[in-house]
Amino acid sequence: MNINKRNLAVGLGICLGSLTMPALAQQSILSDTHAMKTVKTADRYLLLPVQESAENAHIRVIRDNQVVKEFNCKLAVSKTDYTVPLDLSELGSDILLDIQFLGDKRTTGLIGDYACWAGMLTTNTFDTTNREQYRSLYHHTPVYGWMNDPNGMFYKDGVWHLYFQYNPYGSQWENMTWGHSTSTDLTHWKYEGEAITPDALGTIFSGSCVVDKDNTAGFGKDAVVAFYTSAGTAQTQSMAYSTDNGKTFTKYAGNPVITGSVPDFRDPNVFWNEDAKMWNLILAAGQQMNIYSSKNLRDWKYESSFGEGYGNHGGVWECPDLLKTGGKWVLICNINPGGPFGGNAAQYFVGQFDGHKFTCESAPETTKWADYGKDHYATVTFDNAPDGRLVALPWMSNWQYANQVPTQQFRSANGLPRDLGLFSYKGEEYLSVKPSPEVFAAFDSKPAKSLGKAAYLEVSGMKANATIVLSNPKGEKVVMEYDGKNGKFSMNRNGSGKTDFSNDFAATTVAPTYGAVKAMQIFIDSNSIEAFDADGKMAMTNLVFPTEPYNKVTATGCKVKIHHLK
Repeated sequence: MNINKRNLAVGLGICLGSLTMPALAQQSILSDTHAMKTVKTADRYLLLPVQESAENAHIRVIRDNQVVKEFNCKLAVSKTDYTVPLDLSELGSDILLDIQFLGDKRTTGLIGDYACWAGMLTTNTFDTTNREQYRSLYHHTPVYGWMNDPNGMFYKDGVWHLYFQYNPYGSQWENMTWGHSTSTDLTHWKYEGEAITPDALGTIFSGSCVVDKDNTAGFGKDAVVAFYTSAGTAQTQSMAYSTDNGKTFTKYAGNPVITGSVPDFRDPNVFWNEDAKMWNLILAAGQQMNIYSSKNLRDWKYESSFGEGYGNHGGVWECPDLLKTGGKWVLICNINPGGPFGGNAAQYFVGQFDGHKFTCESAPETTKWADYGKDHYATVTFDNAPDGRLVALPWMSNWQYANQVPTQQFRSANGLPRDLGLFSYKGEEYLSVKPSPEVFAAFDSKPAKSLGKAAYLEVSGMKANATIVLSNPKGEKVVMEYDGKNGKFSMNRNGSGKTDFSNDFAATTVAPTYGAVKAMQIFIDSNSIEAFDADGKMAMTNLVFPTEPYNKVTATGCKVKIHHLK
């Protein structure tokens, strides 16, 4: 299952010519909600038919009377929306599926008549040709299935490694696993498979990776050490290590390494603190962030907490990061809900950090947002990025409708990689956000005459009342307006295309510009628009689902050059 240059993460189909019925495929019906199915085959994959409107079924894979894997899947009851593969290469050629369905026959019918039974076929090949209208052309997406938070990102030996919250058995949230993709240019991505999978401690929630250059943990020089939340009965923090550059991981025998007593206790982010000459770890603990220290990555000491009385507390605090730039420290705190336009968003705090305590320099009631769109969340940075850069990557969706957006082979993309820094405005320090240089390299330098499905707009000469409208022949449009007098930029997607899948999708998002905007950079992909002030003072990320690609740009009060994807 490889990803080529244009189909960066492609959708799901099957090779009909290679399908076979597994031997002894007849299911055994044990009750209204319980069935077993024997699978004997030399093929690599068993296809599981999925119906997104169905309830989850819990599947235990049994070999030699032992459970070797278990997961949830919305097995098709009345119709099949798509199929997902169960890889049998590590499970065995002779297995038993023990399946417990939810729901009852009064609403679903008889279990023996479910649509999934006829579709459980085996195959040696798995066609991932893109069949999705809204598959991104230059943003990372999963090959198939569901994706949310970016996890464990690091750079090593010329390769960017991205792990992500992944459901391999459906395109809605479930079965949290770390998927893995790599890139040499932050634009074209190759899927590398499942890196860290659920175990007895729980499913695998968000976390981070570090490159242990000095072998402080004892796993070897330059070992990649991952930290993640084990989401079981409680949320605890675990670690794993890799000696093959992040391709495979060995889970630490002493897990968990950190435990807590609050329900929402997760998302450990680890970094080497050069000032303090030690490792620090920051994680979300309900409505605050806990900070820890360590010399060896194994033994962690609680240092302090930050958050009470500061910033926005409209939702759960999640996915933190703590980074140094321009002589200051920035604490990134993703929050859901509580965003400026509903749902999730990324807030941040600027201050000082001595390895033990973070001190915010702004007034407690001050809230600063890293992005003013509705679809920017779980933003964290790559460890070990070259040249001291701070390269961040967000999840490009919103929990208000992430499970309902109009795709099926996959759901969700990452926003563009962006380099972070600081700028000052009226005595306050703010996070600057600019598209990473690698993004511009993906587009032709010579301007084009037409818009196209994927494009970069170079906007210059902006007057105080500039407007940019993207539209298509069906009258669908996105309206972007710069109000220089009041220092605001807005994006209206109310008439952008498909919006009826959620009452929360149609929206106008508005950002402060912190001074005059002279030039902008706007990136358009199959299902997204990202707008940046060229000086890094404003970013806005929004999804769109036009029924036809936008083919026209109308600009007033500014000049626009169109650049096509190479």
